[in-house]
Amino acid sequence: MVLSEIVSLAIDSFRTNKVRVMLTSLGMVIGSASLIMVFTIGLTGKQYILRLIQAIGTNMVAVEYSGGGPGSSAQHDLRNDYLTREDETAVLEQVPSVAYSSPMLQMHDRIGFGNGVVKDILVLGVSPQYRPVRNLILIAGRFFDEEDDASHAKVAVVTEPFARQKFGTINAVDRTFEIKGIPFTVIGTFKEAVDTLGQTEVADQTILIPYSVARYFTGTNDIKKIFFSIRDTGDVELASKEILKVIHSRHQPSSVYDAQTLTELLSTAAEIANALTLVLLLVSSVTLAVGGIGIMNIMLANVRSRIREIGIRKALGATYREIKLQFLIEAVFISLSGGVIGTILGLAVPYSVRLFTSYRIPISGLSAIIALAAATIVGVVFGTLPATRAAQLDPVESLKYE
Repeated sequence: MVLSEIVSLAIDSFRTNKVRVMLTSLGMVIGSASLIMVFTIGLTGKQYILRLIQAIGTNMVAVEYSGGGPGSSAQHDLRNDYLTREDETAVLEQVPSVAYSSPMLQMHDRIGFGNGVVKDILVLGVSPQYRPVRNLILIAGRFFDEEDDASHAKVAVVTEPFARQKFGTINAVDRTFEIKGIPFTVIGTFKEAVDTLGQTEVADQTILIPYSVARYFTGTNDIKKIFFSIRDTGDVELASKEILKVIHSRHQPSSVYDAQTLTELLSTAAEIANALTLVLLLVSSVTLAVGGIGIMNIMLANVRSRIREIGIRKALGATYREIKLQFLIEAVFISLSGGVIGTILGLAVPYSVRLFTSYRIPISGLSAIIALAAATIVGVVFGTLPATRAAQLDPVESLKYE
């Protein structure tokens, strides 16, 4: 028999047992749909996590002094080899991929909040370019500019919690307070693009002031950390190496400097999200296995009810291979038909969300291919036993079967 005749026989069998085929394929419908939904949920979660990390600033390179010093022990020179503004200027001149940069001076001051409440507040001295480098969001007012920095203006940009607790409002523009006895005027309120849960240099209670002003408070030109923003995300790793090379060339060989980027964190997060998606896919495959068991049981019952038919076909010359192929194709058809319907239903959900809402849920054609391939494999695996049992029936005994 040719393959087309075997397929025709399988289709005729479906027509005579429509309800049985529909109920049997229901497990595959649920399994395929759940597989695609799990795949979509995994991609959505991955996209969400990566967007959070990118909002912190994947283009950012933070360079800081880690240790070592220029002096020898014989001279008892224990001075630290900190970064300087000249290092920042040299990097801007020699590394063309750097778009923005900002030094950072860090200090603390005890500031009164009224009613006898005094808190230790973090004060950061930064340049106007600190805002684009760190991707900060202004809630009210403005950020200080080059003119403020050059004129040593006593202005400050504060975090939302500080403004609310100190002044009772988020919009604290034109309010004044003192840092180390010197009055400062609030010109803006800011927040980070995402909640970093304290994993950055910005705390809940943080005040940003111009670097030129902070330098007078610290009494030194030494910088603990410099932030750089790279033009292209793909150049971050190369740029970080070039930045370190420039800085090392300007300092003693014994000094140690570290360049921190979020690129490695981004790759790790992607790998974790992919691993979780794979685990969820394996869990959802249990549904496909249950559907496959249902197909196997129905096909075994189908073989039992068609023993005389099998005997007649064998008496007319049907071979072992043809009988096995017929029942195997029937099992695959049942599984694949359920897989197709499940795939359509699984894709309909994210498409509907994208069509009727503003959420851009990711849709992967790979998930549909995986679902259909899994349905075919399930049909082959769980249809092999019934097909083999049908092909092994003795024609004489089959013709006698009542």
